Amino acid sequence: MSRKRYAVIGGGINGLSVARQLLLDNPDASVTVFEKEEAVAQHQSSHNSGVVHAGLYYEPGGLKARLCRRGVELVRNYCADNAIPYDECGKVVVALEQDELPRLDAIYKKSLANGVPGVRLVDHGELREIEPNCIGIRALHSPHTAIVSYGQIAQRIAREIEEKGGTIRLNAPVSRLIERGAQIHVELDSGEVHPEHFDYAIACSGLQSDRLAQRSGDEATPRIVPFFGQYYVIDEAFKAHVKGLIYPVPDPRFPFLGVHFTKRIDGQMTIGPNAFISMGRENYDGSRFSLRDVADFLSYPGFWKFASRNISATLRELKTVLSESVFVREAARYVPTLADVGVTPAVRGIRAQAMQNDGALVDDFVIRRQGNITHIRNAPSPGATSSMAIAEYIVREVLPRQ
Repeated sequence: MSRKRYAVIGGGINGLSVARQLLLDNPDASVTVFEKEEAVAQHQSSHNSGVVHAGLYYEPGGLKARLCRRGVELVRNYCADNAIPYDECGKVVVALEQDELPRLDAIYKKSLANGVPGVRLVDHGELREIEPNCIGIRALHSPHTAIVSYGQIAQRIAREIEEKGGTIRLNAPVSRLIERGAQIHVELDSGEVHPEHFDYAIACSGLQSDRLAQRSGDEATPRIVPFFGQYYVIDEAFKAHVKGLIYPVPDPRFPFLGVHFTKRIDGQMTIGPNAFISMGRENYDGSRFSLRDVADFLSYPGFWKFASRNISATLRELKTVLSESVFVREAARYVPTLADVGVTPAVRGIRAQAMQNDGALVDDFVIRRQGNITHIRNAPSPGATSSMAIAEYIVREVLPRQ
C-alpha cells in the first residue's frame, strides 16, 4: 500500500492535534503542518481562558457535547503522561435571581444527559462552602471542571509530531488548496506551490477558516465574525477570594456567557471576558486595526441582522469595554468583596465565531469534507477542550478509511 501524504493547515492546537492523530493511527504516513507564524500556537491556542470545559451547556447528541466529553478525557490523560499542570479547581454556575432558576435547571439536565461527572445543584449554604465569598440563591457545581495551559499542550504536541517523523513548516501562510484529480496542491500566499503534492488536506485555520475554505472551493458560509474578549488579572492580594471558577447563568437575551471569574494555571485569578466586535481578526493587543477585516463584517448581511437583534447586549458589553470599573462591578455581583479590587489587563482572546447569512451564530462545531479536503469551519469554545477528540473524529470518521 502506498504511503499516504497529508497536509494540515494551521499550527494551533486543533491542527497540531489532527497531525498527531494522523501519525498515531498511520505511523507510516507523511504529515506536513503548514503554519503561517514563526512558531506554533500563536493565536487562539494561547489567547484563551485555559478552562477544560466539562460539557455543561451543550445540546445533548451534538458534536460539541460528544467531543467535549471525550476531549476532557484525552486532555487530562495527555497532561498526566507529559507532566503538564492540570488543576481540577471546579466551577460553579450561580443564580442570583429567581428568574434564573429555570435556566439553571435546564443546564443541570443537559449536564446529566452529557454525562458530566459529579455535577449537582447546591443551595446558598453549600455554595458558600465551595466558594466562601460568592453570593447566590442556588448554583450548579461541576467539581471536575479544570484549567490548563493550552499553549503548553500545543508546544508539546508539536514536539511529538516531529519526534514521530512529521514536518512542521513555519512562516508558511497558505492561500488556497487546489484539488486536481487525486492530488492536492498547497499554494502559499507568496504564490509558491509546495513542491510535494498530497492525498488529503485538513484545514484547521481558525480565524481565517472561512477565507481559506472559500478560496479552496468550499461554500462562502458560514462567515467568521471576530469578537474579542478581554481578561483582567485581579490584585494578587485578593486572589484567594475565589477558589475556582465562578460563572453566571447564561441569559438567552445575550449571545455570550458574560463576565466571570477564572483561576489560571499559574495561580492568578482573572475576570472576563467581555464580548465585543473586534476591529481585526488577529487584533490581540487592541491596536491592530484591519480595514479588510472590518470591511468583511460590515459588508456581510448576517452581521447587520445579528447586530439589530442584539442592541441591548451590545450596549451592555460596550460599557465593560469603555470602563474597567464597570467590568469589575459586573463580576463583583457574584463576589461583592471584590467590588473595588485593582485589576491589570491580561490576555485578550478573539473568538472565531461562525455566523450564517440570517445573523444566527453557528452553535455546534462545523467540520465539512469536500473531496479530499476537510475544513473545520466552526470550532469556538469548547474547541480547545475538544481538540484531541476533534482530531480523532476527523481522522477516524470524516476522512476515508485507509
